[in-house]
Parts: sequence; structure tokens; C-alpha cells
Amino acid sequence: MGRYYIETYGCALAEFDSSIAESRLEEEGFARVNSIDNAEYVVINTCAVRLDTEQRIAERLQWITRQYPDKKLIITGCLVKARPGLVARLAPRASLLSPQNIDKITEAIRALDHGSKIVLLEGSRDTSTLPVPKPIDATATIMIQEGCLGDCSFCITKIARRQVKSYPPRLIVETISKLLNAGVVEIRLTGLDTAVYGVDIPGKPTLADLLNIILDKVKGEYMIRVGMMTPDQALEIIDDLLEVYRDKRVYKYFHIPVQSGDNRVLKLMNRKYTVEEFKQLHSKIKSKYPEALIATDIIVGHPGEDEEAFNNTIKLVEELKFEKIHLAQYSIRPHTKSAAMPQIPDNIKKERSTKLAKIIEEIGYNIMSEYRGRIVEAVVTERGYRDGSLVARLENYIPVIIQGNGILGARIKVKIVNNTFFDLRGELLESRIIRKDPN
Repeated sequence: MGRYYIETYGCALAEFDSSIAESRLEEEGFARVNSIDNAEYVVINTCAVRLDTEQRIAERLQWITRQYPDKKLIITGCLVKARPGLVARLAPRASLLSPQNIDKITEAIRALDHGSKIVLLEGSRDTSTLPVPKPIDATATIMIQEGCLGDCSFCITKIARRQVKSYPPRLIVETISKLLNAGVVEIRLTGLDTAVYGVDIPGKPTLADLLNIILDKVKGEYMIRVGMMTPDQALEIIDDLLEVYRDKRVYKYFHIPVQSGDNRVLKLMNRKYTVEEFKQLHSKIKSKYPEALIATDIIVGHPGEDEEAFNNTIKLVEELKFEKIHLAQYSIRPHTKSAAMPQIPDNIKKERSTKLAKIIEEIGYNIMSEYRGRIVEAVVTERGYRDGSLVARLENYIPVIIQGNGILGARIKVKIVNNTFFDLRGELLESRIIRKDPN
């Protein structure tokens, strides 16, 4: 049918949408290529969460339309839904698909083949079917829900993915089973807020209910990683969730963004919890699973963050010693309440970000150093960035970089010999293949 090239910007939700696009195209006989030069169709899956990402995408779209005026261009993702006018100006001949319309990518291509374009921005996600996402190495990402119940002042993603829509447990179980049969050993369950999973489904099954169903219905050796949860929604289900996490097939990994260590700033952000409530949540997790990896997000320089508020964030980081922190300087996004607030100068945001990054690196290095000399079990899930390297995951999802041929998808024993502030380096001692041979 033709050759396509795809680029993806953003989070795990974008990766899932791209995998849907790839599945749809390959079902229709299209072949993926790794270079725009060799493609007839170019798919750009965009992100809207930060200004610098938007600028990078804008420059990329301008370059593609200038360098490849004859390529048939399909643009999708959050930026299309949140800022359709901008995208249309950047690429006036492209077909535009909101994230909720990604499954209509072949319709977009047919329109372009006939000399026209389509713009599909409305509608909600169809959760009556769940396409099998394309695996990456021995991993696969499944979107279990889209949308959130919050209204954060700084967030533009809520414009792109507002409505809460959850996939039924039956479809998720079926999809996981197919992925395991294809050789996948790590399933990543993702959503805009996984803690609100099921609120829109009859019977209102919770995230804990979903995990119980998966673990009961899907037999075999595999690992599940649960994606991001907002603190206020996580507090509602944490007790049940901690019980489900007792299963060895669930990584002891929790991604719960705190965003700020100051209650006044949290109120300006319209976050629905306090620092004290977040500490309570953190304590519950650590009391049950002391070596759990708690990842969080922090925004530096949000409007209203004075020196006292910033220092409160530092105190929280030093007190809780997060295993992983996604640190970002506040970025103005259109159509958000925070954009209309008095802004903090860029030089101050940069100074605070640099100061906090050093603290984060020191804490991370100390945490990782505690693993040196230990012999641990891990599952090999991905190819590394360097030739011949592989990434294995501990029970708490900390990455271990190793060398080894033919062990992708294996459960291994490894001795930790070195570390950085964000990963471990190990020597392979023994391995046992657990992924099924799809042939």
C-alpha cells in the first residue's frame, strides 16, 4: 500500500497512540521505514505539555513542509487538539487527527491520496475495541484510561485529553494475553491518571480491581508497571492498591507527582491535596514496601513560588529522598490559568532548577550506591543506548545496565558493580529465559 515514517513526541500515552497508528497501517499493508526520504506518508505525533517541546515540533514541521513539499503529512497528538490553529498554520496541507481519532489514520491517508485533507478534532476515544500495541523489545504499553478529574492551573493536556474514558478489563486482559504470546515480558499500564481508572465504567471497577483481574486471568511470568497517579486520587485507593502490589508480578513502582513542596503554591496550581497528605501517602507506601521506587514530578518557578516556597520544596525532597524526580522549569501554556498569573523571571527559574538538580543528583547517587556489591534479580526488558548493552529492571523498577547476548526477556541474577545517580551497572551471573517464543 505504501511506506510510512513516524515520529513521536511526549509521554507513554503518545507512544500508545503511535502504536495504534502503526497497527492500523500495517493491517492495511503499509510498511514502516526509518527515514523520511524513503516514505510516502509522514506521521508526526505531537506533544503540548511544554513550550520548548512545542517550539521543537513547530521547527520540525516547518522544516518537513519546506524540505519535502510532496510528502503526504498526517499530524496527530495533543498539540493538534490543544492548538489546532497553530498546527494548521505550520502545515496547511496536512491532515489533522486529535488523539481520540488516531484510529482513523487510514482515512486521513486516503483523503491525502485523493488530493484533499481531513481534520478530525472532536469526539471521544472509542473504548469498545483495544488495538494490540506494537511491542518495543520485550515491553509493551497499554493505555487503560484517558482523561482526569483535576483542573490544574498549569496544564494544557487537559484540553487535549479531558474526558475520562476507561477500557473495560476484558479488553485489557485479552490484549495482555496476546502481547505475552508475542514475547513481551513487561506490560506498562498507562493513563493520564491511572488512579481514576474505571469511574466511567458500569460497576466502577478501580485500578486495584483491574490489577486483580489481570493477575488472576493472565497466567505466566511477566511484570506489570503501573503509570502515573495524582496524589489525591491515589489516596482514595492506596490501601487496596498496596495489597495487590504484594504479587511478585507487579513492580513496586509508584509515579505520583507532588509538583511543589509548598501548600500555597499547590493551591495556586489547583492541586487537590496538601504537602501533609502527600507525606501520608509516601509513608503508607514505604511502610509496606521500604525499597519501593517512588517517582515524582516537580515544577520549579510556577507563578507565586517565592524563595520560601522553593525552600519548602527543597526540604520535602531532602526529607522524602525520592528515588526518581522529573524536574521541570515552569513553562507558560496558552489557555491555562497559570499563564495569566504574574510570572517569575527566567533567570530565577534557571537558578532554582540548577540548585535543585544538584540536590536530586546527590540523593539519587547515594540511593543507588547502596546497591553496590549486592547480588539481585532482574528482568531484561530493553536494548540499551550503547551497542550491546541491555536494560534490566529490579523488582522496584530501578534500571540495571548489563552486557549480554540473547537474553532479552530473561530473568537474571546480576552483581551490582557501579552506579550513576539514576541507574545501576551490573555483571551478569546467570540467566533464565522467560519470554515465550512467538514461533
